[in-house]
Amino acid sequence: MSLNRVSSLETFTVLHTDQRSRRSSDASTRARKLSFNPIPQEWDPVPTLDAVHAVGAFEVPKWKRMLQVVVTVIYCLFAAGVVFGYAAIKPVLKEEGAYREVCSAQTAVGMDTCIEMHLNLMFTVAAVTTNVAALPIGAILDHFGPRVCGLLGSVFLAIGAVLMSFENRVPFDGLLFGYGFLALGGPFTYISSFQLSNAFPRNSGLVLALLTGAFDASSALFLVYRIIYEQSGGAFGHRKFFLIYLVVPVVIALCQILILPAQSYKTVGELVEEMEEEIPEPEPYDQIDEETALLQEEERQHRATVVEGIQDLLGTAKADKQARREERKNEISGVWGVMHAHTAWEQIRSPWFVLICLFTVVQMTRINYFVATIRPQYEAILGSASKAVEINNFFDIALPLGGLISIPFIGVFLDRNSTPRVLAALVTCATAIGLFGIIPASWAAYTGIVLFVLYRPFYYTAVSDYSAKVFGFRTFGTVYGTIICLSGLFNFSQSGLDYLFHETFRGNPIPVNIMLLSLGLVIGVALVGFVTARARAMRRKVLEREAQGAFTETRWD
Repeated sequence: MSLNRVSSLETFTVLHTDQRSRRSSDASTRARKLSFNPIPQEWDPVPTLDAVHAVGAFEVPKWKRMLQVVVTVIYCLFAAGVVFGYAAIKPVLKEEGAYREVCSAQTAVGMDTCIEMHLNLMFTVAAVTTNVAALPIGAILDHFGPRVCGLLGSVFLAIGAVLMSFENRVPFDGLLFGYGFLALGGPFTYISSFQLSNAFPRNSGLVLALLTGAFDASSALFLVYRIIYEQSGGAFGHRKFFLIYLVVPVVIALCQILILPAQSYKTVGELVEEMEEEIPEPEPYDQIDEETALLQEEERQHRATVVEGIQDLLGTAKADKQARREERKNEISGVWGVMHAHTAWEQIRSPWFVLICLFTVVQMTRINYFVATIRPQYEAILGSASKAVEINNFFDIALPLGGLISIPFIGVFLDRNSTPRVLAALVTCATAIGLFGIIPASWAAYTGIVLFVLYRPFYYTAVSDYSAKVFGFRTFGTVYGTIICLSGLFNFSQSGLDYLFHETFRGNPIPVNIMLLSLGLVIGVALVGFVTARARAMRRKVLEREAQGAFTETRWD
């Protein structure tokens, strides 16, 4: 999976869809290395999967597979991660009177502060929904296939768009629930699309890069809308926009029914496994009747055709090369396999899990809090509303571009550096971003934003990479899913941070930023120190075993 370097949610879904790759306990070593299987054996929903068999890509015409990838990339641009364009749509919602009636009846805080906190809570709930939804979406995908996931995603997107349009006509918080449904619909459509990387095994990295790029770029949708809104002088309100947006879920539903596959494509491991199966030889004619012999010959010819199709699609040389690349990457890691032999519960109780989970909780909270409060933060830090607007506009453009630019380099960095070095880079970048966030200067603001938009995808991918290397594929779904769920739930602490920012510190964001910076630095240093020490211990044991082996061979010689 060296080319599949994507965000936490994205990487989890890629790995989750490979559950079907473990067909039997005696699978070949090469097939196991090519089948990234994070789900424990006991989670396999075998009876249900019988109705949703995976299909080999060679069984589908190439033009159709190409069409499937193209339409999926296009609709992911409009649906996958639109809620992360919150910083762009937030000024529009405020200008159109979002939460004004609710806040006019409250006297505990000022009107602007009240509206700000309600809108930030809307985004917080959406961010939590996106992260926590990964586990149930993975289960639905495994049970019912990508088409059902995609159709559910289109339904949730449609519900979210309707609620956002008529938010002031429903007897509940329409913006909160509407944005939440948009956040839920995005992962359903996005997660179900990752199995398309298996449609072109030789170019799976390219397909995943396109899908990941579409996810990152989708946050720019609200930026485009805000520009149109400003150019129209406010005539093109958010109600009209979200009514027009209903076209997106309709198109997604039609694509799911008419173009996209009902079942996932087989993984590389499954294809290799199938190719290595022996072609059955027909029994001698004097022992069986003519009809049975003909059936056996047809089966033999069919198997030969299947093997030929797989070889043409995959290429055995590429499979061997990929297996060798994975082995080399694991050696470089320095911690590969340290917890693979343990149960999920033992892994969760270990320092390996506790430290990375705490680090993820703090960093994810910092990331989402910064996205939600970037404009008021820089209004206070720089003392200028106009400069804050300029910085906000720059951030709206840089956020999707950062993911697109960094994707090709993240995988290379992770594969060529040890896990301790990767974690040290994470902590260093996070600390630098925090320091730039408290310096009252425009250059520091722009520098911090550039680092932030590059750090965000790197952080998400590095955490999932760490989890795979340390905890292994067998329990990945349980362990990594727990990390993401806990981190998502702790994002509700943003409401408390908002209160500290606006009320306790009277609109000064620097104390909150220093708190988050310090907490992340302490936990990050502890994590890097622990992993570095254990990696050195593991390396020392390997050298001792090699030396002992060399000594034994010398004695026998």
